Amino acid sequence: MTETNIHAALLVIGDEILSGRTKDKNIGYIAEFLTNIGIDMKEVRVVPDEMDDIVDALNALRKRYAYVFTTGGIGPTHDDITADAVARALGVELYEDQRIIDLMLQRLKPEDLNESRRRMARIPRGAEHVANPISKVPGFKIENVIVMAGVPSIMQAMLDDVAPKLTTGARMLMETIEAAGIPEGPYAAALGDIAKAHPRTIIGSYPQFGEGRFRNQIVVRSKDGAALQAAVEAIGEMLKGMAPGGR
Repeated sequence: MTETNIHAALLVIGDEILSGRTKDKNIGYIAEFLTNIGIDMKEVRVVPDEMDDIVDALNALRKRYAYVFTTGGIGPTHDDITADAVARALGVELYEDQRIIDLMLQRLKPEDLNESRRRMARIPRGAEHVANPISKVPGFKIENVIVMAGVPSIMQAMLDDVAPKLTTGARMLMETIEAAGIPEGPYAAALGDIAKAHPRTIIGSYPQFGEGRFRNQIVVRSKDGAALQAAVEAIGEMLKGMAPGGR
C-alpha cells in the first residue's frame, strides 16, 4: 500500500561522531535515498554510546515517525550496545541468533569465533535480518526500527536490502532555479509571498559563494507536479522582473 506522506527519523549512535574523530558520511546518503523512494526524513539525532540516551531517543522517535533508522553500535566491542538498547526500548529479550552464527562461520574458522565476535549475533527477539552481503553479519528490523551498521559501504548495502520491504509514499519532486546573480535581499519578500500563495510547495533560497562571486539558487519541492510547476513559473516571472534589462 502506498500512502501520500511517510516520515522517518535517523538516529546516529557513537561517541566517535560527537567527538569529531569520525566524520559522518551516512546522513546525506540516507536522506537522499529515502527521498528518492518516497520517504521523507524529518529528523536526525546523534547520541553517544550510552544506554539511557539511546533508549530515550529511540522511544521518542519510534512513536513519532513511521520508521526510525539507526547507524552504528552493532560491532564486537564493549561499547557496541545498539542491539541491547533496542531490546530494552521495545521491552523484548535479546538472544543469540544461530542463523547469524552460521553466517559468521562462512567467513571465520570456528576457533576464531570468540566471545567478542559472538556479541554481533545478539538481536532482539522477533527481529528480522537486514542482509549484509559485504561482511555477512546482518542488521535487523523490529517493528518500525531498522538497525544498520555505521560503516558507509555496509550501511548502503543494508539499506538496499530493507528498502523493498518498506511502505513508501509519493516521491518528492524538485526543481532548482538559478537566480542569475540577483542577491537575496531584493527578492526575499516576493519569494515569501509566492511561498504563501503555493502552500503545496516547499520553497527555499540558498546562497553560494564560488568563483569570486555570490550566486543564489531557489529550490522548489512538492509531491504535486502541477503545484511545483505553478510555483516555478511564478518564481521565474518574479526574477525576470528583477534581471538586468527585465521589465
